[in-house]
Parts: sequence; structure tokens; C-alpha cells
Amino acid sequence: MPDTALIVGAGSGLSAALARAFTREGLKCVLAARNADKLKALCGEIGATAIACDASQPAQVEALYTQVDKLCASPKVVVYNASGRVRGPVTELDPAQVANAIAVSAYGGFLVAQATAKRMLKKGAGTIIFTGASASVKGFAQSSAFAMGKFALRGLAQSMARELAPQNIHVAHVVIDGGISSAQRPVPVDKPDSLLDPAAIAQSYVDLLKQQRSAWTWEIEVRPWVERF
Repeated sequence: MPDTALIVGAGSGLSAALARAFTREGLKCVLAARNADKLKALCGEIGATAIACDASQPAQVEALYTQVDKLCASPKVVVYNASGRVRGPVTELDPAQVANAIAVSAYGGFLVAQATAKRMLKKGAGTIIFTGASASVKGFAQSSAFAMGKFALRGLAQSMARELAPQNIHVAHVVIDGGISSAQRPVPVDKPDSLLDPAAIAQSYVDLLKQQRSAWTWEIEVRPWVERF
């Protein structure tokens, strides 16, 4: 049975690039998203399995792992790629929407990481990767909810890396510092290389998987070479 990669918060962008990259590495992909139907084409393309899951809901995360447990003893790699956004002046934000955004970005990451760690500790190996953003380290105006969620996710990753690395579990956080190109967001003709290529980002995740444990990285940043930071 091939090793398994679980991607939570899967869609047509970065997570699809990750799924294709992991599949090329010989991993069997399981894709989790609130709307699993949108993943049918990708699943057909790479032979992945899609499971519906709202990662901010403990019962749904438990149900997800019940299904994952039937597919494999423990995933070799788990990527938390979900995030919640709500923009606007801090004085005008709806508290309920802010709570939901933080729940998706950070609390869901905790729920998935906790369920993953329990299984990887029994196996004695594994890799957990959290997808961060510019907002993980820089709080922008009118983006407080996103910054709170991503700051919290980064803190979770750093804490877990220190706790689990000595037990042979590699925990990493990837700061994606810039916009990602897509069919809906093509690279401007007058600004070549101004957006990140999702396939190039995915290769960085694969590189993390291949790091020797004598030189593990807990965090990397990726950004277009032309972007200021």
C-alpha cells in the first residue's frame, strides 16, 4: 500500500498543485474540503480520494480521520491549507464572521494537527505542513481577522515543531509571501514573475518532505524574486 498524503482545505489552486506533486512522488492523496464535489475532476486526474469536511468542526475532523484510518495506518504527510478571510475596518467587522475566520485559519489547524500527531506518534514518523501567508508575519490594514488567524497558525506550527521534532515528526510552516497565479488571476503581461507559480510552491513542499532530519527546517518563505519584503 502506498504512503498517503492528506491535504485539508483542498481546492483548484495551490492544493491541487500539491496533490499533483505528491502523486508524482508516489503518494496516494486524500483531499478534504467542505465541498468535496468540486474535487471530482482532480480526483479523476490523479486517482485521489475526496472527503467532505469542515475543519473547524471537531466532529467532522474526527469523522474525516475515521475514514482516513480505513485507508492507511497513518498519513505520511498532512498539509493544512484551509484559511478564513473577512476584510474591512476593525470598527465595522462582524464579530461572528471574525470568529469563523479565525476558527477556519487557526482552530481547524489545531484540530487537524492534534488528530494527525496522535497517529504519527504511534508510527514514530511523519510530516505536518501548515500553509501560511504574508499575514502570518505582517498584519495589513483592514485584514485583522486574517492576520489573527495566520499569526495563531504560525504559533501553533512553531510550538508543535519544538514539541514533536525530537520524536521524529517534522513540522513546518510555509510563508507564502505574495499572490498566487491561477486561471482567474494570470500573471500580468507587463509584470512577469510578479505572482507565485503554484507548481513551484508545491515543489518547495516536496523539498521539505525530502529534508534529512539532521537539518530540518521548521519554516520557509517563498515569494516572487521581484517582490519587495
